[in-house]
Amino acid sequence: MKAKLILENGNSFEGIAFGHIQETVGEVVFNTGMTGYQEILTDPSYYGQMVVMTYPLIGNYGINLDDMESTAPKVKALIVRERTAKGSNWRCEMDIEGYLKEMKVMGLAEIDTRALTKTLRNHGTMKGIIVGEDISQEEIQKKINNFSNEDAVKQVTTKEIYSVEGAGKHIAIIDFGMKKNILRSFSKRNCRITVFPYNVGAEEILSVNPDGIFLSNGPGDPKALTDNIATIKKLTEKKPILGICLGHQLLALSLGGNTERLKFGHHGCNHPVKDLIKNKIYITSQNHDYVVDGGSLPEEVIVTHVNLNDNTIEGIQHEFLPIFSVQFHPEASPGPQDTAYIFDKFMELLDKEDYNAKR
Repeated sequence: MKAKLILENGNSFEGIAFGHIQETVGEVVFNTGMTGYQEILTDPSYYGQMVVMTYPLIGNYGINLDDMESTAPKVKALIVRERTAKGSNWRCEMDIEGYLKEMKVMGLAEIDTRALTKTLRNHGTMKGIIVGEDISQEEIQKKINNFSNEDAVKQVTTKEIYSVEGAGKHIAIIDFGMKKNILRSFSKRNCRITVFPYNVGAEEILSVNPDGIFLSNGPGDPKALTDNIATIKKLTEKKPILGICLGHQLLALSLGGNTERLKFGHHGCNHPVKDLIKNKIYITSQNHDYVVDGGSLPEEVIVTHVNLNDNTIEGIQHEFLPIFSVQFHPEASPGPQDTAYIFDKFMELLDKEDYNAKR
């Protein structure tokens, strides 16, 4: 069945529908990863977005049910140049079309993804709609204009508090749309974990007396989460804090900084980032549309990492408080373990007995 992606600027791309065929509206972004499509499909940070894969062949190793980052896909649609009908890998449990069909996610193949990516690079992230039949331009514009992703975090956060057993440090996680591998990363370090919904108050977190607080990744504009920024501000002088992705942006806002939207975001597992403290370059996994404005940071907050593609900020830390954050995903294994040291750095921080004396 033929279907078309129509962008809000009127550009149209025709292809072949697959998976769960339905009309779909969302933000259109592109991902430059050669692999990892099932992690991308299930990453909560993609909630409300249609993902264009720049690598031309998708589905070649199929789908397994062990590597998902959440219980179900969070993307609105997957757009590819060519899909592989049958996956070839010893861990493959089903093909990508069968998975999308079962999970009720739209797929669109045989699209000129190179032209589409260039359009998004030139004009920036845009809303789009996938339709299987001709509808009027007026109706298209109405549906695109009515699409909103403002409550994205509310849709992907945990609905209730839960715990993961461990004999080591106690980590309180605020779940803004957390990926499963974050839990695995802390469990691997024998941590005891308590996960809270995004709208938790500071007093409730402090009531469990954690050794440290983790601010997770998630979708959307950090400035929309004003209550969360206020909560994090209350926590900054109480406990050591690590934030990644959206958590990094929220931490910067709580410390007095500002954030701004990128033209077309950073989405992929091949972004070079320099650690200014270690003087080393790492290949990182990225998935975000907003960044911290370096000029807005107070003097006591220093920049620790920068993106070598566009010099945007990828990490900060407080000069006196036990607080730091990174924009990239240290749990996503792009290197594959190059940036796991971020978790180790946090664990070392929790082991220090003198951090209170530095305040």
